[in-house]
Amino acid sequence: MTAENLVLRRQCANAIRVLAMDAVQAANSGHPGMPMGMADIAEALWRHRLRHDPAHPRWIDRDRFVVSNGHGSMLLYALLHLSGYALPMEELRRFRQLHSRTPGHPEVGVTPGVETTTGPLGQGIGNAVGMALAEKLLAEEFNRPGHTVIDHRTYVFLGDGCLMEGISHEACSLAGTWRLNKLAAFYDDNGISIDGEVRGWFGDDTPRRFEAYGWTVLRDVDGHDVQALDAAIAQAAAADRPVLVCCKTRIGQGSPNRAGTAKAHGEPLGEAEIALTRQALGWSAAPFELPPRVVQAWSARESGAARHAAWQARFEAYAQEHPALAREVLRRHRNDAPLTARAEAALASAAAAAQQRQAAVATRKASQQVLDEVGPAMPELIGGSADLTGSNLTDWKGHRALKGTGTGNHVHYGVREFGMAAIMNGLALHGGLRPFGGTFLTFSDYARNGVRMSALMKLPVIYVFTHDSIGLGEDGPTHQPVEHASSLRLIPGVDVWRPADATETAVAWRQALRRLDGPSCLLLTRQALPHAGGDDERIESIARGAYVLQRPHAECVALLASGSELAIARAAADLLAQEGIAARVVSVPCMDVFERQPADWRHAVIPRHLPRLAVEAGSSGLWWKFVGEHGDVIGLDRFGESAPAGELFKLFGFTAEAVAERARRLLASASQAGAKADATSPRAVEALDLRQR
Repeated sequence: MTAENLVLRRQCANAIRVLAMDAVQAANSGHPGMPMGMADIAEALWRHRLRHDPAHPRWIDRDRFVVSNGHGSMLLYALLHLSGYALPMEELRRFRQLHSRTPGHPEVGVTPGVETTTGPLGQGIGNAVGMALAEKLLAEEFNRPGHTVIDHRTYVFLGDGCLMEGISHEACSLAGTWRLNKLAAFYDDNGISIDGEVRGWFGDDTPRRFEAYGWTVLRDVDGHDVQALDAAIAQAAAADRPVLVCCKTRIGQGSPNRAGTAKAHGEPLGEAEIALTRQALGWSAAPFELPPRVVQAWSARESGAARHAAWQARFEAYAQEHPALAREVLRRHRNDAPLTARAEAALASAAAAAQQRQAAVATRKASQQVLDEVGPAMPELIGGSADLTGSNLTDWKGHRALKGTGTGNHVHYGVREFGMAAIMNGLALHGGLRPFGGTFLTFSDYARNGVRMSALMKLPVIYVFTHDSIGLGEDGPTHQPVEHASSLRLIPGVDVWRPADATETAVAWRQALRRLDGPSCLLLTRQALPHAGGDDERIESIARGAYVLQRPHAECVALLASGSELAIARAAADLLAQEGIAARVVSVPCMDVFERQPADWRHAVIPRHLPRLAVEAGSSGLWWKFVGEHGDVIGLDRFGESAPAGELFKLFGFTAEAVAERARRLLASASQAGAKADATSPRAVEALDLRQR
């Protein structure tokens, strides 16, 4: 490398440093240290190795780049601007400002070129593992001799915080087991976190840890020596397993007084220190201005267009020889691709069969029956479970298990709920696959932040959460979810389905698979549930989130329920009918979908003129908005017990007799309230005045 070229490369890296420190200073908020410390690594990767096209950020065969340590977002924004993406300098000036395209942490869908939303440390590396897995599976499925149309790499930057978070263990262990050789992670080993030098709380031997996972580890790479970095990146490209490049860096590199200190991590350098840094770097350009030579050296528009065009030519040759496969590649990578006619037919068949059978079945089993139909009809479907396949029933007839270094369409994630969620997000972000995964509902706590990120990124990931209530019985309160359904419903953008029978389960699957703008959670029972009855028209009513299952003549009370408690509400309505009390029964399989319905549907299903009693074996709080302050809720606002399911339902008042009694009390209360209201109505007051005269 010539001295002149070395100088240019240093200037290109320094462009990242000055843009980061200037943007953070302008916002008076942000993290300059990581972008300044990783600038040389970014220059080596982005200018000399990364395959991407700034004019087409969603090109199918682009390399994926993830900043797992997402607080260093200005590094990514600087790279995107410098490379030629549609991110003008004005957006860097507006860093962290309202409605800018440069939010505090990278957000997919907001900034062109951002592959995933990062911020919660460690999830980015989990997403990257999912992306690398997707590339491996799609390459196996679509590449043919002489035609390689899926062949790209996934690169990820991460720091000490990502490695301290337990999710990094879950995801990276799987990456090693799966031998994802097109995944390379660059560890910003600067020894500093917010509280100071990490050696007081992070004494791991990180290289040996990753070697134990089965990764190739490149130790002690000087993160500021571009020739050492070039060599490391070349080694990573030749490896037969995932690679961790341990880069020794200084946080805030270039700052005379802040480099190597915690002060550089999460606060502006200050005007005086920025002036000194400019002097130390030999940078004379004004804030947010770049030397023309650096601008030209960084632009990747021409090289990106050439790489993209070369791939397009290969793809067209592929399409000539394998037209059906080429059409499928394109269909599967459309963000708005609806279900195929074959998949829709399979889902319709599953719902119709469930309605016709009218069998008592656990909804987890009903879910598997749906998968038996739709699995063969959706080649993009990729299922899995966190070591509970036989309990979640997430496999289906003809599935192919992915174990070890092989490929398949059903993933054994092991006991790694959080890692599973993050990897599924990565699979969805990559494109070409529709992921779902299962665990017990009570263990959704472990996956919850991953579920939240699915919602934030509007990813159509499906979570199958079985053993959904005290109905699982003897395992006791550690395994009996109480607050979990409500907790998931509180996450914006998540559709939480709790079906009451096999038909509702089939419809829940259909709606979840049709949905393209966010995640869905299916809450399923361990115990068998009776079929709720009704005719075929019920199927489309279920899809609206809540519907009237029974509407008797002269109804005087409404019973609302979800899941296993719908059968209890129906039985309670039968008991009340024997006493001449006509009760409407409303099934509410998905509050979230129901609340998106037009007002006329919502008011017709849950009538305001009737006293309303809701029944669900879980936290009661969210039901009050449906029953009103004069209604009633039979819920479970305490932890469960270890006993057979039938005994628990009786203990906690989830029986037909108990529900009927609460309905009687509600009616009596409503009658008394009505009498008082009548006594104080204008006509009653006028009549009283006349009698007094």
